[in-house]
Amino acid sequence: SSSSSSSSSSPISLTTKEAEELRPSGEKVYNVEFKSMRDCKLGISRYPDFEYDARGGCGFGIGECDSSGQIMVSFDIGKLYIPPLTSGTTKFLGLPLPPPFRIDIEPQVFQGTIDQESGKVELEFKAKFWFSAGPFYKAPPLLVETVLTTEESEGQLRKGKGQRMDRDGKCTLVGVAMVDPIDDAFMNTFLSLPTECLAILNATISLQ
Repeated sequence: SSSSSSSSSSPISLTTKEAEELRPSGEKVYNVEFKSMRDCKLGISRYPDFEYDARGGCGFGIGECDSSGQIMVSFDIGKLYIPPLTSGTTKFLGLPLPPPFRIDIEPQVFQGTIDQESGKVELEFKAKFWFSAGPFYKAPPLLVETVLTTEESEGQLRKGKGQRMDRDGKCTLVGVAMVDPIDDAFMNTFLSLPTECLAILNATISLQ
C-alpha cells in the first residue's frame, strides 16, 4: 500500500494535533495562537514584584468549541516558549536583574477554556522555574501550578485582577500559586518557602 501513498491525497505524516484537527466533528475547531507581551509582573513571597518584558513568548494550540460555546484549548508544550527572566527582560526595584542571575521557565501544561462571547479566559498552567547564577549555581526547579485567569486570583499573601479579552484578543491573565520548598537550603531560606507567587501576564490570543 505504500506505493500508492505518493498518489494518494490522504495525509501520511500529520502530527497528532493536525490529525485531531482533521477528524470529523460536529464542533468547530480553531487554531489558537498565544503571544505574551510587555509590562508583565512576577512576584514571589513578600518581595517587590519583578517587572518582566515577555515579548517574544508564543504558543500554538488547538481549540474545540463545546456545546455551550466555550472553546476548550490545549497548547502544544513542545512549541510553547516563555522568555527567561534575565537582565534583558527583567527589572527589580527599577534596575535590570544583575547579569549572572537568570530564571528559565519550562512549561509542562497549558490548557483551559476561552469564552469568545464574554472574553473570559482560564488556562491551567504548570511549569518548572530554573534559577541559576552563572555557571556556578543552579537550583533544583521550583514547581509552579496555577490557573491563569482574566478574572481575580487571590491567595493569603498575593492577589491579582485580570482583564478579559477584547476584540483584538488582548487580555491580562493573573494567577497565584503556592511554591513548595525544594532540596536547596539557600533557596528555601532566600524565598521563605513555602510561599506564594503571583504572575500578571499581558497577552494576545488569536483564534482562526
